[in-house]
Amino acid sequence: MIKGHQINYAHKKYHILHSVDISVEYGEFLAIVGPNGAGKSTLLSMLANELENKNPDSVLFKNKMFKQWDLKELSKNKAKFSQHNTNDIPLMVKDVVLMGRYPYFNSTPNEEDLNAIESALTETDVLHLKNREYNSLSGGEKQRVHLARVIAQLQNDVKHKLMFLDEPLNNLDVKHQYKALRLIKDFTKKANAAIVVLHDLNLAAQFADNVLLMKNGKVAAHGKPHEVFNERVISEAYNFPCAICANPITKNPMIIFGN
Repeated sequence: MIKGHQINYAHKKYHILHSVDISVEYGEFLAIVGPNGAGKSTLLSMLANELENKNPDSVLFKNKMFKQWDLKELSKNKAKFSQHNTNDIPLMVKDVVLMGRYPYFNSTPNEEDLNAIESALTETDVLHLKNREYNSLSGGEKQRVHLARVIAQLQNDVKHKLMFLDEPLNNLDVKHQYKALRLIKDFTKKANAAIVVLHDLNLAAQFADNVLLMKNGKVAAHGKPHEVFNERVISEAYNFPCAICANPITKNPMIIFGN
């Protein structure tokens, strides 16, 4: 679905990404993990076509460079949840989610757009907030509103859609962390794909099909959770000791940091 080959990125004199190779297929949930400053969010932004790429052919989405896409059509094929959203949006919650439908109408949303908004608000458990001012919400509620916006954007008949999510669990309580990841997982089960930056390695182990571990702008490991999550690799990547055992319930790798 999306392939990146030898992706490099530098800001001024600082080299942030170094020759990163990545490939995500239909139906895949890929978790990008790693310590602070590893380049996770920068890689996601490069893959989502949000940063200038001096080698545009290094990223192909559905076998096309981004510059070959019609922008409106591209917006119906991919959407991104950003880590940093402005805290000051003087709109009602339903109007923030409506922003995800902008590629579908010129001036007035139709019934299909309104239904997509209602469905997305319901799925993210913020339907009861739809007539509230966005600026009055808590941090976790705002996160769920933006997740609803992304979901609404990709509610269409296009096959093989791609969702980018940069730390979507920030400020969410445990219940809504799991609900958000379940929504993303269900999205990938419909032959779509999701690339998600996560800090919680145990949630990555539970939900991701594959894991990309980054350190210092490079790929430190890439594979199935049980392949990436081993004590030596994780301890070296985070420069901190850990122990790994099988989760007694899910049997996924369970990472425990500290001595």
